[in-house]
Amino acid sequence: MPRRGGPIEKRSIVNVEKVVAVASGKGGVGKSTVAINLAFALALQKNEKTNAPLRVGILDLDIFGPSIPTLMGLIGVGEPALTKTGSILPLTNHGIPCMSMGFLIPSNLTTGDNTDTPIVWRGLMVQKAVQQLLFDVDWSSQDGQGLDVLVIDMPPGTGDVPLTLGQLVKVDGSVIVSTPQDVALSDVRKGIAMLRKVSVPITGFVLNQAFYLCPTCSSPTPRYLFGKPDNFRNVAERLEVPILGELPLVEGVSTSGDGGYPFVLGSVGAVKEAHGAAGATWRDEMLQVAKRVSSDLWNNTSL
Repeated sequence: MPRRGGPIEKRSIVNVEKVVAVASGKGGVGKSTVAINLAFALALQKNEKTNAPLRVGILDLDIFGPSIPTLMGLIGVGEPALTKTGSILPLTNHGIPCMSMGFLIPSNLTTGDNTDTPIVWRGLMVQKAVQQLLFDVDWSSQDGQGLDVLVIDMPPGTGDVPLTLGQLVKVDGSVIVSTPQDVALSDVRKGIAMLRKVSVPITGFVLNQAFYLCPTCSSPTPRYLFGKPDNFRNVAERLEVPILGELPLVEGVSTSGDGGYPFVLGSVGAVKEAHGAAGATWRDEMLQVAKRVSSDLWNNTSL
């Protein structure tokens, strides 16, 4: 049936200047970890107009498996407050506001948390929850200023959530995360095709777990535990998507995420001492990814 009144008109998110989606198409590739660290790496960049650090927020749109409460160290903090007009106030940790379905799930009376509480919803309820997270969160800070960038952590797949985002919201860019395996790249290609169908611009690729560097070796050489990046680079070239960065496999990235502290916030000296060259490479690569993303958002070609 034809839609009356023409296609849905995309709109901006109130108090947000730029929107960046972090997607993959495949689950388990480290997308949420990349999204969190990208947000904090962006917050370390400067606003070219004001020379102040970018104001960044994080929105978790993974309705069924929200990871942001864990990665932000905000498990068991209770439900968010509301404004007088009924808007949801984001929760803040490490200086960055965030919102997730994980903050809205009722806690278990026995354990006191909601980490094991499942969301068992059909499509229409998921769409309504996504729209509420997109348009009913107040991203204005205490001084009334909004965000320069909102980083959205997308769920895997090509279902209701990415389709709702692509149809309703003006998205300024998207970062696609993959691992080197062909099974991951297959789903990534599908995800990119879907995003392009709903006119979401693709900023670039990030290859996660690209290689391994021995942290205790004096002269470590890259070991490709999950396959060499040749196929990934071929896919990027064929789809005409730039490669923003290739992140090594580092144990500390996982442990810091479980502890609710983004790896990119560690100082250069501390990261290198604890995790060797691989940790320093990971941190530097993520900062370069953020620099490239910021440059693309504001159409600044100088990287």
